[in-house]
Amino acid sequence: MAVRIRLARFGRRHHPIYRIVVMDSRRPREGKYIDTIGTYDPVRHEIITFDEEKYNKWVSLGAEVTDRAKAIYKLYKKLSAKQNA
Repeated sequence: MAVRIRLARFGRRHHPIYRIVVMDSRRPREGKYIDTIGTYDPVRHEIITFDEEKYNKWVSLGAEVTDRAKAIYKLYKKLSAKQNA
């Protein structure tokens, strides 16, 4: 079973909200997921929630991360570094 950290679409028409989730790679995009890591709003280009501990835990357990999820994680790191400075 290949586990991936990827995006699942939620929200309403013309205003998507994506959950950053851990799920089996064979499941459909809005299918059953194992764990929720965060929430991302692409319209406002903001990360609503993000749990870095869960992200690091799943990566250490061998979960593959999609390119989009990696980009959101880098954006989160950049924004959190800016807030702490």
